[in-house]
Amino acid sequence: MQQGSANLNVMIKAARKAGRSLLKDFGEVENLQTGVKQPRDFTTRAAAKAEEILRDDLAHARENYGWLSAAGEEEGTDPTRHWVITPLDGAANFLHGIPHWAVSIALRHKGQIATAVTYDPLRDELFWAEKGTGAWLDGRTRLRVSGRIALVDCVFATNLPAAGGKYLPAAIKDIAQLMPAVAGLRQSGVASLDLAHIAAGRMDGFWQRGLKPWEFATGILIVREAGGFVEPMRPAQTMMEEGHVLAGSGAIFEKFAGVIRAEA
Repeated sequence: MQQGSANLNVMIKAARKAGRSLLKDFGEVENLQTGVKQPRDFTTRAAAKAEEILRDDLAHARENYGWLSAAGEEEGTDPTRHWVITPLDGAANFLHGIPHWAVSIALRHKGQIATAVTYDPLRDELFWAEKGTGAWLDGRTRLRVSGRIALVDCVFATNLPAAGGKYLPAAIKDIAQLMPAVAGLRQSGVASLDLAHIAAGRMDGFWQRGLKPWEFATGILIVREAGGFVEPMRPAQTMMEEGHVLAGSGAIFEKFAGVIRAEA
């Protein structure tokens, strides 16, 4: 079994603990589907509780690190390191009782993702990577991106903007351009898991505009350490700030990028 650093062990413990809390709450959310406000409020509370668990565990272990999540940003006394976390990636799925969501924790050091954990509590799959040591599933299976070389054999993922967001027209153009050339497209609603599944060779590529850093930070490192590429939608963009992400296996990345960038 591949052994990780002290930071990684802290992250794994925190992710699993938050995942257990979310699993308990997910078992209740299905009973609330007859209303509208109840499931939404319940999901908000479940995510807040999971974030509190992450804060308690991570801050206790590394009290000098900063923090970045949907709840806000805090500077730590160590200006070079901060956590980038999502206690519940896929909150809309959780809200509707769809069994596909994750906990993700990244550690950013001097502007680069150094350690990453994406945990799928429902399948008890833990994807992780440390810079220079590869990407792993549960520490036992080394992750490798797929070796498929023809777009027609490949499956890609994206997530359409909710409620007609500003990137919807561009996304529809992308789909119209890509769909005739590939085996299929998927929309899971969980960017961190889409990227982890590319690293595991289950899917071949992913693209999306307007993501927040905490939605894809873990995927940057996990995909790269599995032999894939993660780049801005256009080379001149700054990925962490603008959130326009393009990822794929090494074998098809240039072909895939050529299609998406033509309409980016």
